[in-house]
Amino acid sequence: MDVDLTQPATYREALEYLFARVTGGWKLGLETTRALLATIGNPHEGLPAFHVAGTNGKGSVVSTLDALLRARGLRVGRYTSPHLVDFRERISVNGAAIAEDAVVDFIARLTPDVERLGATFFEATTCMAFDHFARERVDVAVLEVGLGGRLDATNVVTPLAAGVTSIGLDHQQYLGDTLEAIATEKAGIFKAGVPAAIGETDPVIRAQLARLAERAGASPVFVVAEACPITDIAVGADGTAFTLRAHGTERRLRTPLVGRYQAGNTATALAMLELAGGEYARAAAAAERALGTVSIPGRFQWCGDVIFDVAHNPAGTAVLCDTLATLRPPRPLVCLLTVLRDKDWRAMMTTLAAHVDRFVLSAPPSVPADRAWALSEPVEFARAHGWAAEAEPDFDRAVRLARRGAKTTLITGSFHTVGDAMSRLQVSPFVG
Repeated sequence: MDVDLTQPATYREALEYLFARVTGGWKLGLETTRALLATIGNPHEGLPAFHVAGTNGKGSVVSTLDALLRARGLRVGRYTSPHLVDFRERISVNGAAIAEDAVVDFIARLTPDVERLGATFFEATTCMAFDHFARERVDVAVLEVGLGGRLDATNVVTPLAAGVTSIGLDHQQYLGDTLEAIATEKAGIFKAGVPAAIGETDPVIRAQLARLAERAGASPVFVVAEACPITDIAVGADGTAFTLRAHGTERRLRTPLVGRYQAGNTATALAMLELAGGEYARAAAAAERALGTVSIPGRFQWCGDVIFDVAHNPAGTAVLCDTLATLRPPRPLVCLLTVLRDKDWRAMMTTLAAHVDRFVLSAPPSVPADRAWALSEPVEFARAHGWAAEAEPDFDRAVRLARRGAKTTLITGSFHTVGDAMSRLQVSPFVG
């Protein structure tokens, strides 16, 4: 008997209904989100929130904000995307993922309005997050932009502070073909009277972001790399230590997140808290102790002889390889790689090739068919460059093949790659 997905009774049915709202495209704009929120009493209005955009690094900044705020005893809602294994990863309160029953209840209540308004998966999910945070009576929310910034569904909030991390070439079909065009879209989260923190390190792009923030009326505008110099970065398998100079004093800090770039992400999170003032600034002041609780799955996550990293564009792959060069994991190092066809996988493979001994190329089950790469193309590309590479369409066999004979297996290329591999290797994506 066919299941009526407009009246979901189980978590699986609710997810089937939600994912049916993914049409292969991405609808940018705020009108539908605002209309859907209005039907549930506008739970986002008056919600204290931190809003984070960027091509890479925004997930790390969100996780750092979440940990530091919780360490002050605040009840914190966190909204991120995409998920690795379970949809519920996207919405959490104090580290506890939204319950399956709450997902089912929301979809059952909102189905008529979702249908009437033609809301997309991300619009409906964003509204679910705000609804959940209101019902759970959070003190503050930390929100990660899904795509771009200016027209992203999360941009309905007026936050305590807005932050933009690094800018790279990604989602060009929606955001533009140049770093400058993409920066303009990301800067769309800056608002009049709201403090702005800029975590970009490139002088030209960060200057553009600062101008855009000032043009939007953001105040104050804080350029992290200029106001808070970072020195003496030391990267180890257990985290990243660095010296941060701010307000005329130096602090030696350590985050459990691995990679040189995590020093800048941490500094951006601290700047956002300080800009918000009050209890939030006190959370930044206590960072030496609280940073030890930061965690985020899939960002150079080293588990035994496997490294998971969700790098999914050339900029992300470059920082991944910088970390590999620093830590030098045991060789041979085999890379299980799958990349979505709309990404610059050639640039990613070229960067990775200097750091790995062999590629295993596959297609994770969770990748939509219209976004899966054609395996023959990366195999031919690798062999034309003299790199050892083999294709294994069956993902389960590919995972086993990548581990066979390897002292370290790197699993990377997309959230799908990492999430599907975590599922098979029984590594939990949930963090506390």
